[in-house]
Amino acid sequence: MAEKRDLVQIKKNIETCIGKRVQLKANKGRKKAFIREGIIENSYPSIFVIRFENEYETTRRVSFSYTDILTKAVELVIYKDDKEILVS
Repeated sequence: MAEKRDLVQIKKNIETCIGKRVQLKANKGRKKAFIREGIIENSYPSIFVIRFENEYETTRRVSFSYTDILTKAVELVIYKDDKEILVS
């Protein structure tokens, strides 16, 4: 059973990685997934924001809740110096 301390730990992990490059995999349902690389831009009490840039030089900001990570609807791989360091 998920507990409040689990969410607090996820939030702390994300807060320490603000500004770092991540690979995000989000389930869209019916065996479809959204996989993109971006940068963790900010962390708020209930959500965090990831900035994605594409080949057309446009920026897209998407927010996710910490519960998305807890329920495994969203998976994050955080990079440091082009190496995977943390999988949420």
